[in-house]
Amino acid sequence: MSDKLSTYQEVIESLYKKNREKHLLLGNGFSMSYDASIFSYNKLAEFLQNLDNPVLQQLFEIIKTSNFELLMEQLENVAKIANVFGADKNVVDKINEASSSLKQSLIEAIKELHPEHVFAVSEEKSKACANFLNSYLEGDGNVFTTNYDLLLYWVLMRNNLDKKGDGFGREAEESEEWIPEEEIQWSELRWGKNKESQSIYYVHGALHLFDAGINIIKEEYTNEHVLLENVKARMKQKEYPIFVTAGNGTEKLSHIRHNNYLSYCYDELSSISGSLICFGFGFGPYDEHIIGAINKAAKGRKDENGTFYKLFSIYIGVYTEKDLKHIQSIEDKFKCKVNLFDAKTVNVWG
Repeated sequence: MSDKLSTYQEVIESLYKKNREKHLLLGNGFSMSYDASIFSYNKLAEFLQNLDNPVLQQLFEIIKTSNFELLMEQLENVAKIANVFGADKNVVDKINEASSSLKQSLIEAIKELHPEHVFAVSEEKSKACANFLNSYLEGDGNVFTTNYDLLLYWVLMRNNLDKKGDGFGREAEESEEWIPEEEIQWSELRWGKNKESQSIYYVHGALHLFDAGINIIKEEYTNEHVLLENVKARMKQKEYPIFVTAGNGTEKLSHIRHNNYLSYCYDELSSISGSLICFGFGFGPYDEHIIGAINKAAKGRKDENGTFYKLFSIYIGVYTEKDLKHIQSIEDKFKCKVNLFDAKTVNVWG
């Protein structure tokens, strides 16, 4: 790969000299940098293809891809085409059923491939990652992630960072009569009350976030069970995490807009200022909605005091020559300055 690429440290030093506010966008490369054998797309596809589901197995064989997003998009398109040509309702229902099965199987795959609990991440790796994240949070930056897994949540729980708000908190349960403070019943961790201090955003949802109808809740550790056990217990009850599992960018954005939490996270990404550093995020053909959010931020906005804010630049980490050429081929899609750096120089896990 080109020797002209900046290192991650050079990027950070440059932004420091400019006194530029910086934010972080994490993609699957963040999790793969911890353990590629667990978090790679190929590993997920392998799990899905080995499920005891003949229909999904045949579909993967026909399309000959390990890209589950492509398969979802194909299923959605086939269902639409079938409707246009007045296909038998049973056929359309079976297509939609296969699409739904694939989405649920994806959640199952991520759950089963996951390390069992927070202490599976060593203290050294946990601290190193916390320092990496804190370089953004301590400067009033935000951390956005499109990952579904629990790695980021685990690191945040295990380390005492000052500004790691995710918008969740407990609320006192209502009572018709006065109750002493020590007897107040507190709710599960609900999103919304603390969103003004939020700095961590799961743009595509995550394994520990559940839509409970009126409230978005965050699963947590209890005295009896570790986090992943609690997640598994919910899923056994047919409660599924908030996941954006649609195929293309348009479908993903539609999914996001139908959920208050996801929509809020997306709007926050769309209104950042300064610079955005992208690590482990490849801006593939199914990420047009993320480019849309970046471009909206690049247009700028005025706050209630008339102060103008805008996103001036993005810094995209690339691992390989192929990554480099891909970003160069889509560079004109961005409405702000695009800079590239060598992602291998980012020391996330120590």
